Amino acid sequence: MHVTRTLPIVFAVVIDPVGAGFVDSLSRPGRNITGFMAYEYGFAGKWLELLKQIAPQVTRAAIVRDPAFSSGTAQFGAIQALALALGVEVTPIGVDDIGVIERAVEAFAHPANGSLIMTGGTFSQVTRDLIITLAARHKLPAVYYDRYMVTAGGLVSYGPDYVDLFRGAAAYVDRILKGEKPADLPVQAPTKYELVVNLRTAKAIGLEVPATVLARADEVID
Repeated sequence: MHVTRTLPIVFAVVIDPVGAGFVDSLSRPGRNITGFMAYEYGFAGKWLELLKQIAPQVTRAAIVRDPAFSSGTAQFGAIQALALALGVEVTPIGVDDIGVIERAVEAFAHPANGSLIMTGGTFSQVTRDLIITLAARHKLPAVYYDRYMVTAGGLVSYGPDYVDLFRGAAAYVDRILKGEKPADLPVQAPTKYELVVNLRTAKAIGLEVPATVLARADEVID
């Protein structure tokens, strides 16, 4: 963006393109940039719904998020909006100071019926292994936003199919090369999502994943 205002730019995975100043609006980007969002903020509520489905006994959930970014606050807000109806008390755990994460999760884990949700953001790549380790240590059912966290040992993830997003970005590149303008191509949210379950992790924390959840899973790690 800083280098050129004329060369077309297509992004494939951006959390908040309007908030980041990449586009004027989702429907009318208005500049030389367009592309695909990683997810809409309201989608975060799906993680809490999934958590209650895989572990109905859960009454408390620690929400790991980065409060320094608008996406972290917005995702927490979407989860909080559903919490009362689902009978879950939510507690935010910020990752702006990595040194306090372990102490915060340990303090949260002591009463029974706890769980964990790791929201989306660049911070997750830094804290992924720590969060997965803490969830396993304290036997907390945990929901993540990306499948690579489940292949690394997390319990379950529900999030966009990133391959599909990149295919969509390639299709936009094709349309632009044929004469369309980025400013006229709306920013799109994901339309294809995937549910991944790690049964090895479930067994390790003493959790039996309901058959209804397994039947919906796109991938089961056993």
